[in-house]
Amino acid sequence: MEYIYIVLEKSHTLLGRLSRVVDPYEYTHITVSLDDDLSRFYSFSRFYHYAPFLSGFMKETLDCYAYGKYNKVKLKVFKIPVTKEEKIRIKKFIKDVHNDRKNYLFNLYSALTMSVIGGFRIYKTYNCMSFTARVLEMVESVKMNRPYYKYSIEDIDDLLSYFKYDEREFERKEIESPNYMRKINPLFNVGSFFRLNAILLFRMIFVPAKKDEL
Repeated sequence: MEYIYIVLEKSHTLLGRLSRVVDPYEYTHITVSLDDDLSRFYSFSRFYHYAPFLSGFMKETLDCYAYGKYNKVKLKVFKIPVTKEEKIRIKKFIKDVHNDRKNYLFNLYSALTMSVIGGFRIYKTYNCMSFTARVLEMVESVKMNRPYYKYSIEDIDDLLSYFKYDEREFERKEIESPNYMRKINPLFNVGSFFRLNAILLFRMIFVPAKKDEL
């Protein structure tokens, strides 16, 4: 039997801390890992800690979560059994998104409105929730009753309760992604915000969302 891992993160970011003031649910980021040592995590998130709108497909390491003064981060891990064929398909999906990562954007609008109207699709976009749920759609042992983009982090937490594997603070051992904490020019941040919104709005109006881009 093969396995994949779904990992929930208690984020140290300002946005993560603020969200826990509004909602006591503690996990604010979710990723996919393919390896037993949980050394690499795949998701849609910011490329740099100080650039929240410069975002898209990310291969993250533990120091993207436990950074600076934080040398630990609380993670909740689910271990999902998959067939050999399912894992091959998942790996291909992740590889294909990675190879086309310049065109895949972070679905900011769906993330912001998830708790109000539920998620929605925009062509070639994901956020951490929809990307993870899209992977779970490929797994026969996980029974989903609605479209992948309608699942919040808390929904996925409930969905996978049977597969819970670990929940504790993980300690950062080394810096594997040194560029993640790079300081970003504020003007560049502003430009990233307007660029992301312009492309998302264009796609919403002129490009039909497809069920499966891959």
